[in-house]
Amino acid sequence: MRIFLSLLIAAASVATAAERKPNVVIFLTDDQGWGDLSVSGNTNLATPNIDSLAKDGASLENFYVCQVCSPTRAEFLTGRYYPRTGVSGVSRGEERLNPDETTIADLLKANGYATGAFGKWHNGTQSPYHPNDRGFDEYYGFTSGHWGHYFSPPLDHNRTKVRGKGYVVDDFTDHAMAFIEKNADQPFFCYLPYNTPHSPMMIDDNFYEKFKGVDPKMRNRDPEKEDDLMTRAALAMCENIDWNVGRVLKKLDELKLRDDTIVIYFSDNGPNSYRWNGGMKGKKGSIDEGGLRSPFFIRWLGKIEAERKISEIASGIDLLPTLASLTGTLPKTAKPLDGLNLDSLFLGNNSETSDRLIFSIQKKRVSVRGSKFRLDATGMLFDIRNDRGQLTDVSKNHPEETARLKAAALAHQVEMQTYFEKNKARPFTVGFSKLTTLPARDGIPHGTIQRSSKAPNNSFFKNWTSDADSITWDIEVGTTGKYEAILHYTCAGGNVGTTIRLEIDDTESFAESKVTEAFDPPLYDKSKERVEESHYFVKDFKPLSLGEISLNKGRGILRLTAHGIVGGQAIDVHSVELNQVD
Repeated sequence: MRIFLSLLIAAASVATAAERKPNVVIFLTDDQGWGDLSVSGNTNLATPNIDSLAKDGASLENFYVCQVCSPTRAEFLTGRYYPRTGVSGVSRGEERLNPDETTIADLLKANGYATGAFGKWHNGTQSPYHPNDRGFDEYYGFTSGHWGHYFSPPLDHNRTKVRGKGYVVDDFTDHAMAFIEKNADQPFFCYLPYNTPHSPMMIDDNFYEKFKGVDPKMRNRDPEKEDDLMTRAALAMCENIDWNVGRVLKKLDELKLRDDTIVIYFSDNGPNSYRWNGGMKGKKGSIDEGGLRSPFFIRWLGKIEAERKISEIASGIDLLPTLASLTGTLPKTAKPLDGLNLDSLFLGNNSETSDRLIFSIQKKRVSVRGSKFRLDATGMLFDIRNDRGQLTDVSKNHPEETARLKAAALAHQVEMQTYFEKNKARPFTVGFSKLTTLPARDGIPHGTIQRSSKAPNNSFFKNWTSDADSITWDIEVGTTGKYEAILHYTCAGGNVGTTIRLEIDDTESFAESKVTEAFDPPLYDKSKERVEESHYFVKDFKPLSLGEISLNKGRGILRLTAHGIVGGQAIDVHSVELNQVD
């Protein structure tokens, strides 16, 4: 893989620079449905900046992504169906993109591009899964599947823990604009994977005030399922996204880069609640139209015709080969692609895509989209051209097409299942870079210990009440050596004095320290969260060095234990850091 990239770099260094390669800016939003834009016909909100991309460029009217977050990111980054890439879910390591996959950032970086990502990564935390290992020179954001608080939260800047400044999407945009300005004199790839309108439904008053108490005029096809508080918050968050898109577009104008930049906008899955979505069936998590159809706009002034609407079916897997072609980048990757090069669709030429099929898989359930029909996971057939809402099963009217798509779905399911099996029970990597973070998300609690929230992402461990309790991480050590173990904890005043030990099972190696300082901060303020109930709980944690532990290369179980618990409870645990010291 790295030899291949070295060859690409060498090729780029001798290539002539007669014409500057276009810059690339990609906006990827989180849980924003096709219907969450005014350009889609939703009068509940206004998104003029995003709409301008459709006006000034091309729209894919039938663009599909995955039903949840990390699979879509994996498919976009690699041009391959997500099970092939190592991704099988959204948490506990299932979201990690295999290190031997080539990303679009790898390709562009090898061809002279400055590369930066600003926002939600969700394809791995520890090296070699971290975005700085996947072709991005600059990274600012969070690597987890979702974040529990959106106002000045802890973030990751090139593997270093930092504190954000202000509302996260505004903050990501500030850093992206600084990156664009810094690299204005060379081709750059700026990836903005925003994390809204994913929950928690936090948004500042200046965006929420417009929607506070409003009865949405346009509603979901099943209005009894709609949660007005959720809808209002999502609409406000989408208008915030639009404002930030406008800021980036303005920055490109100010730097006179408007004509030299390809701008793309899409979302990672359907809406995260029942709200207006063009009458389509399903939402996030569904492999029906409503869970899979995404808005898609591409602007390249002077190259792509304005207001061009393209009806051919397309998918996130098409973006790597298409961008490689549009940027004149060597498109060859170490593994075969599933996606197609759609540059001819955008540039006005003919493209042979009429016979293709796009597959969506959810465990063992498969949905297939062809140019006219969708076969759903139950075997029903729908004429999507005339029945976007999947209201009428026409399988009996088209028995040959139904049989063809069922056979294709079964073949895809069988093939992808082999990859799902390979992806099971992978350990978490330690020592593949100098500093490794093992968050609570990736650990397993034993005994009375509980997670702070049902969803592992952005959770911490609490309720540690017994010396028999422990927390384990299944790890693979890449480099033998000594590591300083740093625990991030909280402890109430009456519980000071417990000894915490970190050990590697089946060895005598351990590091331990007594908790001598109380640190019991309140949970972050949730007054800007706009729904009644929330399972997001976030607070600050204090670092405590446990000393050095010796780790040998290979796989093992890392275990955190408590001894001599004081006051009935030990500590809450956010993460363990392992810093290689030799």
